Amino acid sequence: MTNVIDQIIDRLGADAVRLGEAIPQHNHADMSGLDPVVPAALVLPRTTEDVAAVLQICHTAAQPIAIQGGLTGLVGGGHPAPGEIALSLERMSGIEEVDLDASTLTALAGTPLQTIQEAAEAAGLLYGVDLGARGSCTIGGNVATNAGGNQVLRYGMTRRNVLGLEAVLADGTIVRSLNKMLKNNSGYDWTQLMIGSEGTLGVVTRVVVALQPRPAHIRSALLAVRDTTTGLQVLRCLGRDLPAGLLVFEAMWREFYDVAMTTMGLTAPIGRDHDLYLLVEAPGVEGEAFETALSALMDEGLVLDAVIASSARERAGLWALRESVYEHKKYFGRGIGFDISIPLARMSDAIATFRARMPVFFPDMTWVVFGHLADSNIHVNMMPQPWTNETAKAIEALVYGITRDFGGSISAEHGIGTVKRPYLGNTRSAEELALMRTLKRALDPAGILNPGRVIEM
Repeated sequence: MTNVIDQIIDRLGADAVRLGEAIPQHNHADMSGLDPVVPAALVLPRTTEDVAAVLQICHTAAQPIAIQGGLTGLVGGGHPAPGEIALSLERMSGIEEVDLDASTLTALAGTPLQTIQEAAEAAGLLYGVDLGARGSCTIGGNVATNAGGNQVLRYGMTRRNVLGLEAVLADGTIVRSLNKMLKNNSGYDWTQLMIGSEGTLGVVTRVVVALQPRPAHIRSALLAVRDTTTGLQVLRCLGRDLPAGLLVFEAMWREFYDVAMTTMGLTAPIGRDHDLYLLVEAPGVEGEAFETALSALMDEGLVLDAVIASSARERAGLWALRESVYEHKKYFGRGIGFDISIPLARMSDAIATFRARMPVFFPDMTWVVFGHLADSNIHVNMMPQPWTNETAKAIEALVYGITRDFGGSISAEHGIGTVKRPYLGNTRSAEELALMRTLKRALDPAGILNPGRVIEM
């Protein structure tokens, strides 16, 4: 270990390496809730060539590496394990180019998502991926986890927004395909293999993303509907009737709404006597088209009540309700969050099953369900008091068991990391797991890149 660290210092300089107490606590843990671990060293490269040098040294010595971006992940992907060197890309940050002709943006992997959004906006364009951790998550981390967020309905996951990548393989080889073209069908697309691989196949160092025209107008509303089935009817109707379709379709079931109004003390835009609340946004809607579409749904009895934002302040208030979940820790302490997908045709039954089983197994626990309903993605957050490892395991078994029974996915957008790895077989077949191991062995034969994340070799 000492020899490896000395070699890294020789190649990158002493300023690029932190040891012991000099390693910031920020680099001891991600947001997964796992116990903090001080890495064997923290390495802070400034260039892709620095990353290549570090990986070449560690590959030769079979030294494991934990790859770190913004450390906002919830599944232990960037969380260091004992004896691992943490490789943080925080110094590799910056917008390198905005190409207006190609409508693309090129950035270093450590660039925060919000910085990319602001650069796109300054150019009169839009980057389509948006999520709550925008101020601290990085574009490299977004690529590594194939992040989703609030606008997947319109712009897709990160995968759909990436045109080109630069990455470093486990042995230090640099591979580049900084493509800006929408059509480039020349052989294997290795960049797609890197997206969503959670740093287990290579380290992403540079990204080219596609930018979109900015919508001239965005209309926002909070709707109350009878139940999940009705919510899906509303989704279909608005997608059909609005001139440019939908931008956002966020769902908050009554448990979520009740916590926000009672425990957290938010002002209720709509009464608490409904089962499901929908935050909807539509782009490019002028005049009364938005109101007309919602009025028609109310006349049909699909929407029971509605509040339409008439200003930026009112829109922000609706989003404050949806994003109130980020403040739950202040009121409940440590919780357990689940990011799952359920086929839309089975969503209503799945929600009913959660509601039936939670009181039986955990009668005194506060829990909420919310998320990106149009994308089949719901988040289930549990707040057990007191929190224990045994309770957490029991809750995981229940949630992932229901997910499996309804043909869902244990990870919609947060990845697998170490936390979800034991349950990956609930979602992937034995043949798929074998293929993943084959790819891992081919690209990282020494097993140094984020070992133990996603899949065991």
